[in-house]
Amino acid sequence: MARDTSRIRNLGIIAHIDAGKTTVTERMLFYSGAKHRVGQVDKGTTETDSDPEEQERGITIYSACVTFNWRDVHINLLDTPGHVDFTAEVERCLRVLDGAVVVFSAREGVEAQSETVWRQADRYRVPRLVFINKLDREGANFEGVLEELGHRLAARPVAVQIPVGEGPPHVGNPFRGVIDLITMRMLTFDPASEGQQIIPSEIPDQLRDGAELWRDLMLERLYDYSNELMELALQEEPIPPELIRRVIRNATLHQQIQPVLCGSALHGIGVQPVLDAVADYLPSPLDRPPVSGVNPQHGDRVERRRPEAEEPFCGLVFKVLPVKTGDVCWLRVYSGTLRANTRILNTGRNVKDNVAQLWQIHATRRVREGQVESVETGDIVGIVGLRHSITGDTLCDPKHPILLESIQFPETVISMAIEPESSPERGKLAEVLEMLKRQDPTLHVSSGDTGQTLVSGMGELHLEVVKNRLLRDFNLNVKFHKPQVSFRESIARPAEVVGECHRQLGGQTLFAKVRLKMEPVAEAAVPVEIRVACAGEELPPTALPTVLEELRARAEGGGLIAGYPLMKLRVTVTGIEFDEEHSDERAYRIAANEAFNLGLTQGGKVLLEPIMKLDITTPDNYLGDFVGDLQQRRAIIARTENRGQMTLIEAHAPLMELFGYSSAMRSLSQGRAGCSIEPLRYEPAPPEIMKQHEI
Repeated sequence: MARDTSRIRNLGIIAHIDAGKTTVTERMLFYSGAKHRVGQVDKGTTETDSDPEEQERGITIYSACVTFNWRDVHINLLDTPGHVDFTAEVERCLRVLDGAVVVFSAREGVEAQSETVWRQADRYRVPRLVFINKLDREGANFEGVLEELGHRLAARPVAVQIPVGEGPPHVGNPFRGVIDLITMRMLTFDPASEGQQIIPSEIPDQLRDGAELWRDLMLERLYDYSNELMELALQEEPIPPELIRRVIRNATLHQQIQPVLCGSALHGIGVQPVLDAVADYLPSPLDRPPVSGVNPQHGDRVERRRPEAEEPFCGLVFKVLPVKTGDVCWLRVYSGTLRANTRILNTGRNVKDNVAQLWQIHATRRVREGQVESVETGDIVGIVGLRHSITGDTLCDPKHPILLESIQFPETVISMAIEPESSPERGKLAEVLEMLKRQDPTLHVSSGDTGQTLVSGMGELHLEVVKNRLLRDFNLNVKFHKPQVSFRESIARPAEVVGECHRQLGGQTLFAKVRLKMEPVAEAAVPVEIRVACAGEELPPTALPTVLEELRARAEGGGLIAGYPLMKLRVTVTGIEFDEEHSDERAYRIAANEAFNLGLTQGGKVLLEPIMKLDITTPDNYLGDFVGDLQQRRAIIARTENRGQMTLIEAHAPLMELFGYSSAMRSLSQGRAGCSIEPLRYEPAPPEIMKQHEI
């Protein structure tokens, strides 16, 4: 499947829930000719929301990939969820994409999950366009959203289109088209053809002055990035549209600006110009920098792979779809060529895997016409036949190993106990959960002492979706218990301790001492950070490695309150005492383990609970009710902000106080308020809650 890499666009559609991502995707498929009918989210007929749970709820839960052509460009498009419980789907997609279209509702503006996905795109340095959707809704405010992009997201938006009117048909000046500021033409979209036919026309006289002002503002922003553009402006020469597009593209690729377009995807207004902007402004794989990784065969030497077919093959698995006939692994190819019926190396696991078949991905299916013999640099492909690979794994040419940076996912915050009704059900449950874990890296499964299985996830909705799948898709006969908060443990203050081993074991005297300094830390890259401050001492070769191995194992074993996982903890080895005759690996392990437990005790045990960030949008007259309710839930009001007749409340509250909050919110506001909840941080729980959990 050889393609011109410069004509490939790996694109993500990202946004807050209900901003219209899936509707935008449906319109893109329709206008490109990939579909003959526009699917609707409310009717469950969209191409990318194919799961029954998605169709029932009217939201996207799983990222889906569709491929189509627009003009002379081949687009691999990933439609992602907007709900915070499924933010890992966005994370894995942004890791492998080259560009993104960020969709905002013209009425709601920048919402909580909008900020989250924008930060994720910043972290992966993904160039992006902005599409302000739903301009046909009551309360739509194009200029207001532009301002919010600047002050809430630190974005640098440049409007290349402006709306003609705002609001629904019954208002005085309804939304009915867009003005292209580059060509200075008004574009209307024929409703009889579902917006497929675009009608360009001259800008009406009453709108021309406003359009000229917006165009001048656009050009002023672009002068900073092109001397040629500025010289033409100073000479009062006409500026060719091709030059403007070239400057916009260059500034977008370098993430200096974000072009802003507008429309209403539901009514087929403004979507084709977004596709044109994807082709004109967003990067191909050739426009992105080479990927870097380490070569484990040469002392973790850093190596780079350019996006060229002549380079050795390497790619990253970013999603796994488990099916009965064999998993389908979604792979982004970063360099070289991958062929069917070949063997590749999974670098991180140091195993070889078979590539039996390669498929073009369309939504969550393999299409009959989609099987290919090879795929080259920059493309996205589905692989059938891999037995050892999961999300985040690097695949490469066995002769040229490289290990790319994996995908990091957030910590789980909520757990649910599942109890099988019988022994046969226990085996079936374990098998199904293992399959779901391959599909969803944020799903954690552990076994309790009572025979229950503990499933941990990102939120109530996440666990509810898992529960429904176990019952509906797999017909499991299991009991579900009320979701529980995923607590963590740490210490309150620094402690310097000595762990000793001085005992007889099997008739042999064992001796060792391990000195540790343990201290709480506000933030760390890993839950328990282990350091060494005794490297200058002359130690037996096995002493330090054995102590470090034991400390890592003990850190994974949990704390002393209730065995919850440890976090926000730094452990430093400050000294090791040994005896040449009586010190061995057993002695070092015993001393290290004792020192670790002493440090947890003397440092003062602390129970940490997850704190959530709530963004509530409510009519002004319910503000007092919400504030009072939040205070009863131990919440801190971080800020409030007026948005017309609505008020935004940002609050930080413990997760354990927020179970069932969506029902309470509807009751407080008669169903008129909206809310987004996402994990924020872990903080010490009150003493009375800690006492409830002490063993």
